[in-house]
Amino acid sequence: MSNKYLQIVVLVLLAGLALFVIKRQPQSQAKVITDFQTCQQAGGAILDGEPVQCEAFDGRKFSAVENADPEVVLDMPKYGDLVASPLLVKGKARGNWFFEATIGVVLKDQNGKIIAQPTVMADPAFDWQTLDYVPFMASLEFATPETDTGVLIISKDNPSDMRQFDASFAVPVRFK
Repeated sequence: MSNKYLQIVVLVLLAGLALFVIKRQPQSQAKVITDFQTCQQAGGAILDGEPVQCEAFDGRKFSAVENADPEVVLDMPKYGDLVASPLLVKGKARGNWFFEATIGVVLKDQNGKIIAQPTVMADPAFDWQTLDYVPFMASLEFATPETDTGVLIISKDNPSDMRQFDASFAVPVRFK
């Protein structure tokens, strides 16, 4: 009979361990998305309008907030531009968006498929270790996408695993 008690104790311990592991799992994307920026980071659809909105996968919509002193200023392409390969990306970002003089740039199609992700460096004529704006420029080469629209995402280069330091800026584009 003690063998039966031992089996019950082992089952209870395994059930407790399983509950502990389940509770430590990361939250779903729907719970992590709380505003326009986190919607962009999760790959939500950028919707045209005034103001620009991001639609999360669960249907929630978040509006962009105009900022008189933005972290990123993109000179080209502009919102909704018709683009083709090679795509010239030109802009400036606050120095704290760079790490080791690099900044994240990704071009995705409407389905979220990455079609270009080059290494983009800060303009070497500028000190990237500043809070001022630092220019960057890149030429993105890509195959003709399967969708008519996409999004160009400029991301803060965050080498840490601490998501609170993540940031991104997205611009919807149309493909030729």
